[in-house]
Amino acid sequence: MKKAIILVLILWLGSSSFAQSVTTYNQIDKSSTPKADKFFKRMWYKEAAKIYERELNSLSKKKNRDIDYLRVLKKAGDSYFFNTDMKNANRIYKQLISNYYPEIEAEYVFKYAHSLEGIGEYKEAKYWMKKFSRITKKTDNRSEKYNQENKTIEDILDIEPQFILTNLSINTKYSDFGPMYYKDKLIYSSAVDSSNYHTRIYHWNEQPFLNMYVGTINKTASNVKKDGDFSENLNTIYHEATLAFSADEKRVYFTRNNYNGKLERDNKGTNHLKLYSADLIKTGEGSIAEWKNVKELPFNSENYSVGHPSVSSDGKLLYFVSDMPGSIGATDIFVVDILENQINNNKDSIYTSYSKPRNLGDNINTAGREMFPYITDNALYFASDGYLGLGGLDVYQSTAKESSFRKPVNLGAPLNSKLDDFAFIIKEDKNTGFVSSNRKLGKGDDDIYSFVRVPTKLIEIQACNQLVKGSVSNTITGETISNAKVALYNKNEELLETTITNINGAYTFTKVFDCKTKYKIVASKTGYQQKNKPLLTGTKTGETIVPLGLETLNELIVEEKGLLKIKIGIIYFALNEARVRINAAIELNKIVILMMQYPKMVIRIESHTDSRNTDSYNLSLSDKRAKSTKEYLIKSGIQPNRIDSAKGYGESQLLNKCSDGVKCSSLEHQLNRRSEFIIIKM
Repeated sequence: MKKAIILVLILWLGSSSFAQSVTTYNQIDKSSTPKADKFFKRMWYKEAAKIYERELNSLSKKKNRDIDYLRVLKKAGDSYFFNTDMKNANRIYKQLISNYYPEIEAEYVFKYAHSLEGIGEYKEAKYWMKKFSRITKKTDNRSEKYNQENKTIEDILDIEPQFILTNLSINTKYSDFGPMYYKDKLIYSSAVDSSNYHTRIYHWNEQPFLNMYVGTINKTASNVKKDGDFSENLNTIYHEATLAFSADEKRVYFTRNNYNGKLERDNKGTNHLKLYSADLIKTGEGSIAEWKNVKELPFNSENYSVGHPSVSSDGKLLYFVSDMPGSIGATDIFVVDILENQINNNKDSIYTSYSKPRNLGDNINTAGREMFPYITDNALYFASDGYLGLGGLDVYQSTAKESSFRKPVNLGAPLNSKLDDFAFIIKEDKNTGFVSSNRKLGKGDDDIYSFVRVPTKLIEIQACNQLVKGSVSNTITGETISNAKVALYNKNEELLETTITNINGAYTFTKVFDCKTKYKIVASKTGYQQKNKPLLTGTKTGETIVPLGLETLNELIVEEKGLLKIKIGIIYFALNEARVRINAAIELNKIVILMMQYPKMVIRIESHTDSRNTDSYNLSLSDKRAKSTKEYLIKSGIQPNRIDSAKGYGESQLLNKCSDGVKCSSLEHQLNRRSEFIIIKM
């Protein structure tokens, strides 16, 4: 689900949220990215992200870049965040936090924690959630819900699983979400639109506009067969999605763009969401009833959004989501009383009045997003990112308590995941239902899953699943190893999945594997000996943690700051000389032997000087030293094409404080006169 903070414009394609119309960015008078800002304002986040990335690369090379660099960092991160690209969002937010915390706004600490959850870094997410809680203790009610004093992520991960999920056959590579029961059918929203796809693309994520479809639920409530459009009268050329029905199923409430023959906008150019109703009406004897009499609900507005309806079983209460005045957070759940209907004489117009909207209060709503309410006789189910959870939006349940609701409970995995889980509906008497999710194991953007809610013991028998994760480190130094390839094989040596370790050396396989099953993990990286390790997954649904240690192919090969190097004694040069000295030749001979041992090894040579003399002189001298070193290796039997380059860097990369004007000893200066040997291929 695409991330958003404030309700605006239209339902996203491939997402279930509203979009952002107001940002918390520092106001900058002059933007260096007007085109990207325009895309961002129109919610064309993919296009905006590309331009912001280019600008970040340009700004990173400049001095005095802080103000504009900060602004572009925020918008680049948000462009990915709102498009649910958590990997890239985390990458950008990490730069933001690294450079500007604690001065950065608390909202970006919150987003950073969510992006960490989205890539499975729960331990790190926990740390930043606590940070967020501390700095917003008196100003944001998410502080209390995220402070983890009473509940931690580990507690949520330890919730015994209650659900068995099945991906529906109606799902496509686009966005399918927002299921709702209607008689014995399922109504849902989808971005599939083969007839007009090329002419009506929504730029948020380059998918067609949403329409509502109807499908037949099979006898076991585990799958759905697509029948066709829900109603030609209700589907327009823009978005329609998320609907609910009256108790007698003769009225439908649905979400649509503010559309009345054309898209209506407020004075800022924003097109908001609105709730509409339509009635099932027969126009004559023997005719088929059709959905007609489309009307706006009276609490809609040109200045805020309203959507995602749910009707109580007695037909007296209508729940919905809005960012209207009086909201506690980004989006809140409200309720109105459905009052008496009035039908005119020709039975072609039905009028209904409603009470004023009431906010459900801070027992349900937070400073974050509460979305997709679903009301039953026993409980209120909804999605939120304002509580401690497993990822973006998680599904929560709040049981009824007299005229209000108890504190919500996270329904745990596997119903909830690292990404967004939302639009939950259930038949409580049968313990079956449907939920939407953009988890990675789906067919496309958002998918609809059927579920069975069963006792824990039965779930463990029927569906025992394991996630496999761990870390890779250097067995000698203990340092973590990034960009290592980790592969998982079954007992028949068939490759099941590969992944790459992150900057902290951690890895997680996205697929779910069987419990009590033998597998083999293989870790490898250029310059390291391959590591094979058998594993047996756990006996209960959960995680199998597999740490892996790698050793370099030779004790002379080391990894420093992500670069593989040949580590020998420092190649010292006499002052103002490029000649290879005898003691240097002894060290260079070690490289000759190593390269002969590994005939595919290719290196580059980098030489450096101390700061004495001018910059240009030192640059020239270091370059001569690099080429002198190269010539020695070639004369010793190394083929010229195995030395990719030999370049001098002068005094630009000193190892100590001994720059121009700093008084240093001869020994300190000599430390900077060195050559380095970087392995680029093996």
